[in-house]
Amino acid sequence: MDSQPAPAIPRSLFAFSIFYGGMVCIAGVLGNKQVALGPLAVEAGIFAFLLLVVTSSAVAELHGPTLANRLVRIGFVPLIVSILLSFVVHALPASPEMRPANRDAIQLVLGGTWRIWLGGIIAYGISQTLNVTIFSWLKGREGSALLWLRAGIASVLSQIVDTLLFVSIAFLGVFPIGELLLGQMIAKVVLSAVLVPPLIYLFVALGRNLDRA
Repeated sequence: MDSQPAPAIPRSLFAFSIFYGGMVCIAGVLGNKQVALGPLAVEAGIFAFLLLVVTSSAVAELHGPTLANRLVRIGFVPLIVSILLSFVVHALPASPEMRPANRDAIQLVLGGTWRIWLGGIIAYGISQTLNVTIFSWLKGREGSALLWLRAGIASVLSQIVDTLLFVSIAFLGVFPIGELLLGQMIAKVVLSAVLVPPLIYLFVALGRNLDRA
């Protein structure tokens, strides 16, 4: 009995899936640093999260919302595994040959509280799913036109929700979060409006070229 051939995976979907998994893992690491962008202060994980938004939107544009939402769900796997590995490495004793400054720094990075990890997981799942949902809904209304606008609106709204969820879960009751929420929202809205529209065209064009190859 002949075996069934394996289903063909579009090259763009394969490449974007690998890229997406990498950005899921690195976002939490980058988020340990706040960067100054003119008058705005923003946690650096936003750059990886914006690339997640662009990637899932590009997959929705090229292959439909069902596959894009599946990509978001699969993203929980590297996210949760990376968190578990962080706990394990944090608990293991450091080599005595390690420089104390490096040892203390990496322990601080790996030793995030359970509220920060939980906030990251919940904010990721809801905001990324919301991004795909809004992007696809707008495409259903507007068709394939206005790609930059659909991606920008979906990114702005999903990043506002991401900030509300993460900051509230991670820090509510620890210190006043009003100013942090406002500052992060403004920064993320500005970055979404500036970076997402050109990047979505780049990713969609790259995906189409990969699928034609």
